[in-house]
Amino acid sequence: MKAREVAGGGLAVEVSQDRLDGWFARFAQRNSGVVSTELRASEVIVRGGNGTTAQVAVPFPPFSVSGSFEGLHVDALAEHLAVPRTVGLLLVRLGGHSLGLARAGSVLVSRTDRHLVHGRSAAGGWSQQRFARRREGQARQALRAAAEDAFEVLVPRLSEMDGLFLGGDRRALDELREDRRLTPLFARAEARVLDIPEPRRTVLDDAAERVLGVVIVVKGPSD
Repeated sequence: MKAREVAGGGLAVEVSQDRLDGWFARFAQRNSGVVSTELRASEVIVRGGNGTTAQVAVPFPPFSVSGSFEGLHVDALAEHLAVPRTVGLLLVRLGGHSLGLARAGSVLVSRTDRHLVHGRSAAGGWSQQRFARRREGQARQALRAAAEDAFEVLVPRLSEMDGLFLGGDRRALDELREDRRLTPLFARAEARVLDIPEPRRTVLDDAAERVLGVVIVVKGPSD
């Protein structure tokens, strides 16, 4: 489990569904126990005895259980995550994409494609301008291919989805959002955007399992 810093302080860590109980048990050991657990429609907040908090963004909201409880109370969250769900996956980076439909962590249908997009040129003058135009054309072609595949593979299966998970380059994803054919698709997107390497089928398979878990943001008393 890799941790990354988040804006506003704290660390974010991905925790798989099967490791949730163990992770919170270790959180309690490291932070003088657990004082309380607050369950909300879209998040769970666990407070340690030393003031450290663990905040979980609940996927597929709203969360059916709400209220404040003494001590550690994450059984309902584990049950929520255990519900078998069908999700769309759209992973895009400049020059490549992989997308599909997954059920309970297994990809059912997919499409993956790669397109050559040259890196930026260090040359100057006319050559650099010509290179930049060529690169922009390659990027447009790659995004056009991603949009076509998303329209053909994912949009017809919208009624089967419990949600859509995005991954990859945010700028590329934002450009895809501008395609009106994909508006209904992006309307189903979860807030979480997966950090991924170059999209390949193996990366798609990994993403199908990752989305079954959660992201937990841990903040100390001074954060």
